[in-house]
Amino acid sequence: MAKLTIKLPKQSFRGYREYIDGIPLEMVLIPNGTFTMGAPESEEGSRDNERPQHHVTISSFLIGRYPITQAQWQAIASRSELKVNQDLDPDPSYFKQPYQGIDRWQRPVEQVNWYEAVEFCHRLSKLTGRNYRLPSEAQWEYACRGVTEPLNLEAGASYPPFHFGETITTDLANYGWTDDKNVEWSGFHGRGQKGEYREQTTPVGYFQVVNSFGLSDMHGNVWEWCADDWHDNYKDAPTDGSAWIEDNEPENINDENESYSGENEDNSSYSVLRGGSWGDIPDLCRSANRIDIITRDDRDPLCGVRVVCVSGRTG
Repeated sequence: MAKLTIKLPKQSFRGYREYIDGIPLEMVLIPNGTFTMGAPESEEGSRDNERPQHHVTISSFLIGRYPITQAQWQAIASRSELKVNQDLDPDPSYFKQPYQGIDRWQRPVEQVNWYEAVEFCHRLSKLTGRNYRLPSEAQWEYACRGVTEPLNLEAGASYPPFHFGETITTDLANYGWTDDKNVEWSGFHGRGQKGEYREQTTPVGYFQVVNSFGLSDMHGNVWEWCADDWHDNYKDAPTDGSAWIEDNEPENINDENESYSGENEDNSSYSVLRGGSWGDIPDLCRSANRIDIITRDDRDPLCGVRVVCVSGRTG
């Protein structure tokens, strides 16, 4: 069995706790640093779109300790007076039942598209006076890996595929196709073992495991929207941690017509999704994995959102 590094959550963390109608939103401070983004060809399950590996320097920022919950989403989406660009469904999620005695409102929100996730950030910013938005792809991977030093690529150095270590188990994260013999895809990674396929989301923080920055649910549960347009590889990618947006500033993209890259046959564009989900194999839950199979206007029970904050209060 591959060696795993397990960290338990601490009650205290660097950052702050915001209250939305009495519902806490925990934001964790991520330190500045430089890391190596992407995965080598030698990493099991890696794809060409995760290369070339490149060093990225990240300024400090804050990110949600967990994905946005159904309760947090409802608290913002139901506030029509906060509307910036579009209406939001206060209860969009597919999974509406309690999980093992835990209230359903602690599950991550899902079935929200990219535009709705952006609207949520706008409303949260308007309510709190802080600058909330979707993470850049580089911010997301940096936060997931929990490292602050780049790799010596010439020496063949590499990060582990998961912040736990070389593999993943269903005692640590919620992912799919783990024990179904009728499915050809592998339900394990490396020397990991197959486990329980839950076929649904789990409440945020359910596994009581965090990475070195104190973040939970970075592998599996729900895919998380990033601000970036989709690109097929990292050639000419930014190295300063900013979102990779074609012809647009991230904060100005409010509807599909304002983004011109990644258009498909249906004239619908893609943004990057990260982290894997309850319905995906372990390879898709790796720190470096990225997908573009869900368009910005699609709502899917695999997809949720985690927010970042890049400044203090504006008023």
